[in-house]
Amino acid sequence: MSTPHVLLGLLAQGSRHGYELKRAHDQRLPRARPLAFGQVYATLGRLQRDGLVAPAGQDRDGGPDRTTYALTGAGRDALDLWLAEVEPPLPYVTSTLFTKVLVALLVADAGRAREYLVAQRRAHTARLRELTAVKTDPSATLDDVVAADFAIAHLDADLRWLHTTLERVADWHREVHS
Repeated sequence: MSTPHVLLGLLAQGSRHGYELKRAHDQRLPRARPLAFGQVYATLGRLQRDGLVAPAGQDRDGGPDRTTYALTGAGRDALDLWLAEVEPPLPYVTSTLFTKVLVALLVADAGRAREYLVAQRRAHTARLRELTAVKTDPSATLDDVVAADFAIAHLDADLRWLHTTLERVADWHREVHS
């Protein structure tokens, strides 16, 4: 995820201060890791330094002074450029899941790798059930449903890989040790 671009996108809707940006991020990306306030303000500082946002005023609203930020023309251009870029499919396998199975095959027997795969499949299946419940919850927002759909699709791909790898684990173990 590109935190700077998400903040630029949120500011494209209108000026906001850091607390509002954090809240909007966490609401709009309900299945993403919540942003820390420090991350929001550090990112705003870099965006301001780069001329992509500018202070638009101060707000006290019953607490400490809060600087409100607005998107600049350069910020709008940077956001538009980022949105026009196609995300290339990742060229490398960078999954901890894949790496753990390979390492298990290197340091243990095929049975140990199989046990890990079965346990991981159980964890993925449990998470799949949780996300499916989110989709059927009457209080779920469309943000929740779309985020759950995204996560479910990835879990489904992992589950297919786990199933296929369970069938191949003995052969893979022999190949790793040959």
